[in-house]
Amino acid sequence: MPRYPDEAREQIRDAVDFADLVGARTELRRAGSGRLEGLCPFHDERTPSFGIDPGQKLYHCFGCNAGGDVFKFVQETEGLDFVGAMEYLADRYGVTLEPVAEDPGALERRKHVERLHELLDRTAGFYERYLWDSAEAAPAREYLAGRGLQEASLRAYRVGYSPSRFDVVLKASRRAGFSNRECEAAGLTQRSQSGPLIDRFRRRIMFPLADRRGRVMGFGARALGADQMPKYLNSSENELFSKGRNVYGAHVARVAATKAGSVVLCEGYTDVIALHQAGLQNVVGSMGTALTEHQVGELARLAPQVALALDADAAGQEAMLRAAKVAAGRKLELRVVPLPAGRDPADVVADGGADAIRSLVEASVPFVTFRVQRELAREDLDSAEAKDRAIDALRPVLAPLAPSALREELILSVADATKLAPSLVAGWLAGPRRTPPATAAGGGSRSTGVGIGRPRGQRRWTPPGPPQPPGAPNPAAAARRASAPDPLDLQERQFLAACIGSPKDGATFLADAEAQQALSTPLNRRAIAHLRSHLGAPASRTDDDPELAAFMAELVNRATHLHSRTVLEAEALKLRKARLDRRIADLRAAGAGDIATLAAERSALQHALDRLVPQAMEADLG
Repeated sequence: MPRYPDEAREQIRDAVDFADLVGARTELRRAGSGRLEGLCPFHDERTPSFGIDPGQKLYHCFGCNAGGDVFKFVQETEGLDFVGAMEYLADRYGVTLEPVAEDPGALERRKHVERLHELLDRTAGFYERYLWDSAEAAPAREYLAGRGLQEASLRAYRVGYSPSRFDVVLKASRRAGFSNRECEAAGLTQRSQSGPLIDRFRRRIMFPLADRRGRVMGFGARALGADQMPKYLNSSENELFSKGRNVYGAHVARVAATKAGSVVLCEGYTDVIALHQAGLQNVVGSMGTALTEHQVGELARLAPQVALALDADAAGQEAMLRAAKVAAGRKLELRVVPLPAGRDPADVVADGGADAIRSLVEASVPFVTFRVQRELAREDLDSAEAKDRAIDALRPVLAPLAPSALREELILSVADATKLAPSLVAGWLAGPRRTPPATAAGGGSRSTGVGIGRPRGQRRWTPPGPPQPPGAPNPAAAARRASAPDPLDLQERQFLAACIGSPKDGATFLADAEAQQALSTPLNRRAIAHLRSHLGAPASRTDDDPELAAFMAELVNRATHLHSRTVLEAEALKLRKARLDRRIADLRAAGAGDIATLAAERSALQHALDRLVPQAMEADLG
């Protein structure tokens, strides 16, 4: 990976038209002096809570708390790392990037890789043109149309066709200045049985396989003739391409997946294209492989939730189980799309249209629900032994689940299927593996009462717990209080934003030696220390502190409505009052200290605020 000089960041930042960049993702409108706002591109909302400062080139959403600078915006929306974001912006806004001095070996390797990417991209373009323009590819066009795939959708994925002649790509690549060695390294050629180099792909529908940035790394190729084996042929494993390291279509899906917070995983290339055509833009493919660690990592970078839309046959169900094992331990929520038996996603779209597949994806269930349904379907639950086997199989599935509504629903579904009391099922599922009951002398199963249940579907009533005494702790209320924003922290943020909004006067307030130590959180204290020397450019010099960079973006967005000395004085008084409120509350909780003096001071601050706030509001409106 190339490394660029530090000054390249500022060159790119200066060149970016931030309103143009963000405006490609969401419609922006002016909202006050120097601020634009719109619907957040990172979460669904109806009322705009997302804003940018085009001058400072920062963004922040007060709804989902996303925020940062131009590079962070591109990283999040395009699914790129920091270097990739720099290269993306440099290319878009015409900035020439010169890597810092590299050792000769590293420079040679980088140039070699760039050459291979160029060769693969040229070849993908050739295959694409050949599909749509050549008479030879007419059967391929007919096949794809028969699958219900439209030209616009196929072009979005650069689908193409490789000619039947054995050396078309090889000769064209040579004419373009590429060597035989480069053609082999890119996986485009191979040795024939008699020795000479020939094209690896012939008479096949070509699916370019790209990374998240859209750079072609290799190809997946489907045979068109019944005489061709294998049916699917991939590029050979090489320095750019490894089938198990990427998912198909990530470069097309990444923006939609980021916005939706989820990604749909199919198996085949045409499944992905069919779902994309049906309006599901956040769809990728596993390319027919068992999901690998690298692929799970790619999925996690796209979105925190993955909906598995794999075939409903036994092989597809086993693939889902393997996927869950590989994903275990990652912060990745797996769900399962309930496809009809014997139908793949492309079949569903062909039979029922776009609404059919969208309805199934919306009906996806948590992976643990799929596991429960699968185990219950494996057994004929009329006998006690079958019920025991089902519960034994489900114990490792349900035992790790924390108490939740989902866990209770699953226990009830097991109880309904087995016609056993929910309380017994819950106890058995949570406990250790049971020893099978001894058989009676007559040879039948000994009755232990466990088969005595209730009518199927009926939930057993359980008495409520003992009443709580007045004043007893309320866990739910305590949880709500713990998650509520801290008023003092919020007021400190508002004060810091007001200092940014009025930098000349704000510098005087920030110079107070006690101000930094008086702030309530480490982040707020880091922020005031940073602002003392960077008040005119709050976003500068924060690249090594992502948390501070995001915080500066939030403060700059708040500051767009706080731009006068009167407003700053009012926020400073509010901060003093918030600190007094905290001290009074602490003393009352401890049952110690005389709060009369503090209460009088608070009353005086309130009177001062009552006089100042109307002036501040008028100044803010101006």
